[in-house]
Amino acid sequence: MRIRDQVRGPAPRRPSHPGARLRVLVVAESFLPQVNGVTNSVRRVLDHLAAKGHEAVLMAPTGPAKYAGFHVHVVRGARLPFYRDFRIGLETRRRLRGIMREFQPDVVHIASPATLGYQAARVAAELDVPTVAIYQTDLVGFAERYDLPAGVRAMAALTRRIHLQVDRTLAPSTASLRQLELMGIPGLSRWPRGVDLQQFDPARRSEALRARLAPHGELLVGYIGRLAPEKELELLAHLRTVGGIRLVIVGGGPEEKRLRKLLPDAAFLGVLHGDELAAAYASLDVFVHTGRHETYCQAAQEALASGVPVVAPASGGPIDVVTPGTGFLYPPGDADAMVNLVRRLVSDPALRAKTADAAHRSVQDRSWDAVNNLLIRHYRDVIAERRSDGRLTKEAS
Repeated sequence: MRIRDQVRGPAPRRPSHPGARLRVLVVAESFLPQVNGVTNSVRRVLDHLAAKGHEAVLMAPTGPAKYAGFHVHVVRGARLPFYRDFRIGLETRRRLRGIMREFQPDVVHIASPATLGYQAARVAAELDVPTVAIYQTDLVGFAERYDLPAGVRAMAALTRRIHLQVDRTLAPSTASLRQLELMGIPGLSRWPRGVDLQQFDPARRSEALRARLAPHGELLVGYIGRLAPEKELELLAHLRTVGGIRLVIVGGGPEEKRLRKLLPDAAFLGVLHGDELAAAYASLDVFVHTGRHETYCQAAQEALASGVPVVAPASGGPIDVVTPGTGFLYPPGDADAMVNLVRRLVSDPALRAKTADAAHRSVQDRSWDAVNNLLIRHYRDVIAERRSDGRLTKEAS
């Protein structure tokens, strides 16, 4: 895979040595108060940049005035008519250009690019600023699930337009890399997601919570994440055939009302954070995921860290996240296979304990610090490559 060559304008300043402090402009399609995988990853990146002494600015459609000590530019946005809880960025290139010129970034980090990311990539190219795009949302799968008219072709075209403009695209899983390769996108590398090994740990298991949710000693089988159509959560209704369990749902989203009717016996805990979220994970006996369009599936990784076996589709990110012995993968959309795997874990305490132990051990090398140190190396690589490209251009002329 190679970085696409382009004719570029005057270059901004570049760090002069490998340990130099970086100026990073982070552009995110989603941020606080929205709680989702994109927001969480962006927060971890900003926290890491602050801890390592780098400078950063964030642009997003929502957010506080500052985060981790960094200024947040809240740009124009609009709500999706079919998903009112989510805003997309619709800022003009003129304002984006002004922000970039004022901040003078060494690199632009574009998180899960869509409309705002597309404009930011174009402006960065105009200003000769190196770019790293994080592929985190499967826009094509999103369009498929929401049954948008001509949406699949449009999202595939948008994905290509965005990622053909950037210097490097970082995808979280081998499945995502294959998907992007088939689109003809160059400059690909794998960058996984980290997990907070202090927050998500078997020690967070709460017997009080378990007693409240399962007063008759039922095992807890749960899902934690957004309640949205692309998650295919209707499959969970088939778990009613598994005896001796209580279904637990943690999260919020546009599907909540429908799911409460579909799953009347389930415990809906809403959106949880911090210690409450950690306790919810660790108190489960089995974690179940149903969506086939996960580029990584951070929720499954957090369940593993919490010592909880995972049952997830053999599609997208879970193929890398759920390694042999830590859980089971089933054909996407196959409710019978999912139910049988859950029943197998529920009915065999020794297997469940063995799988839980393997799940916890499997993620011990996936700390956010290690993952974000790798991200910084990607930043420095694209900066160095741009400098090299500039030298070659001058020599050729």
